Amino acid sequence: MIPRIQKRGQRTIGLLYYLYGPGEFEEHTDPHLVASWDYNAPDPGRDSTATLKQLQRLLDQPVENIDPSQRPKKHVWHLSVRNGAEDRILSDEEWGDVARRMVAAAGIDDPEAGAGCRWAAVRHADDHIHIVATLVREDGYKPDLDNDAMRVQAQARVLEAELGLRRLNKGDGTAAKRPTSAERHKAERQGRERTAREELRETVRRAVAGARGDEEVFDRLAAAGLLIRKRTAPSGDLLGYKVALPDDLNKDGEPVFYPGVRLAPDLSLPRIRERWTGEAQDVPAAHKDAIRTGPGSPAAARRGTASAVWQAMLVIKHGDDAVSAAHIASAGEVLDALAKTSAAHTRRELCDAATAFERASRSHIRAVRGHDRALRHAARDVVQGGPALGRGEDGATTAMAIDMLFFLITAAAHWHARKGHAQQAEAAARAAEHLRTAYQAAAAQPLGVLYQRGRRLSRPMLQRQTVLLREALPELAEQILAEPGWYALAATITEAEASGHDPAALLSDVATQRELGTADSVSDVLVWRLRRTADLPADASQLPETSTAGNRSTTRGTTTRPSTPGRRRSGEETPRQTR
Repeated sequence: MIPRIQKRGQRTIGLLYYLYGPGEFEEHTDPHLVASWDYNAPDPGRDSTATLKQLQRLLDQPVENIDPSQRPKKHVWHLSVRNGAEDRILSDEEWGDVARRMVAAAGIDDPEAGAGCRWAAVRHADDHIHIVATLVREDGYKPDLDNDAMRVQAQARVLEAELGLRRLNKGDGTAAKRPTSAERHKAERQGRERTAREELRETVRRAVAGARGDEEVFDRLAAAGLLIRKRTAPSGDLLGYKVALPDDLNKDGEPVFYPGVRLAPDLSLPRIRERWTGEAQDVPAAHKDAIRTGPGSPAAARRGTASAVWQAMLVIKHGDDAVSAAHIASAGEVLDALAKTSAAHTRRELCDAATAFERASRSHIRAVRGHDRALRHAARDVVQGGPALGRGEDGATTAMAIDMLFFLITAAAHWHARKGHAQQAEAAARAAEHLRTAYQAAAAQPLGVLYQRGRRLSRPMLQRQTVLLREALPELAEQILAEPGWYALAATITEAEASGHDPAALLSDVATQRELGTADSVSDVLVWRLRRTADLPADASQLPETSTAGNRSTTRGTTTRPSTPGRRRSGEETPRQTR
């Protein structure tokens, strides 16, 4: 149940005309009253003798009875209450009770508190009602509406439980401002999938990812085609900014500008600047190897991202809250950067992951920036590295980075859950679901190549790697050997050994440094960790066949789809294992 307090108005009759009218797109059906302040208000919807003007005069009567100088400038209060599509349809009696509970919670009219304001609840659709009230009480005093939005939200959570509706998470005031109904209708008229506010929010967020200064941010915004207005002090210092889409115009044909803070709380200029103000501080030694000195290829940027994410997971699990919050916020920048530069077959899911995680990047725990420098540099390098191909080393390192990010985002979800940040935890979990799908698309080709190489290993070589696995990871060995990804891991172990690494020590190291409990296919995860740690090419298709095969007289198999980082696929074929 979603209650939303709309902007206050000056004309009661105007709102009533809308509520009882056909709607802007003929979406209103059977408008009628379900509740009112005195249980006896006229209903112009179902009573042919009642008129809108009659209802308006009754609602406005307390306002008209006081001295004009004491009347509120905007005396019309408007609350909409909407259920989700999956909720059952409430009866008129149930909606009437919802309306009475809501006006009492808001401070409009509580029978136990004495004189209240006049109000009426109109239903013109199955899933929602509108409540219109006038803001002068029967005794001539004005109602106390401080924190009315928080109070109706709290009442909605109670009503959800009582009425058996979908339970929504309690908000904490850190969410981005939602588009207004007028903005949504405008987007529909213009044929846009999203409102201008939502499009601008996404564009600004991706422009900020990894940026190091005002000039870079505004250059990126201009390159994205946005109109920009800067607000400066008399001294010339930059104080703020507004942005607009060139084709989003008001009734006078002028662009509609939105200040950054109206897009999201962390997109005001001061909050954006916080991202790089701490970068002059020393970075923990464990992070220094994850910071690159300049832009490179898309593949190099993604490999660097995997390293930075690897280091950040431990911080989020065991670090100080303020530092953890900074790493979670910077993880959002990395997602934004990957979404901006992704190949076509992963773009949609990465964009959806970044959009979902946007809510998880903010909480009331204020981030202390500086130690998140590795992640911010990774985001910057991804942006500067440019668009990635969906194949070859670009595609394989994308899969590697997504695999690492899945665990980081999952760790962020657990961190928020421990702190009681329900909406952020849910948002992070939704982002992880999108990352699963993006990973599957990105990893199919490179893991398919490794799987085939593993199947072509000689029987003695495969048996040798099996023994090595059981000695290095005795608790995980049988699970790994039963997974389709075992052949890709066996090929990777062979390649690492050929490159001069101790495969047993390498396996033990990458398996114990970070948890594997949220991964179903442990072998897939170990493949990427081994290839990153041993500095092996992520794409094995260009390597000589002899680097992974003991001889060429081996059994060939068919390429299987890679498993996702966290979910088992039911009914998936498991290739015959050589024990």
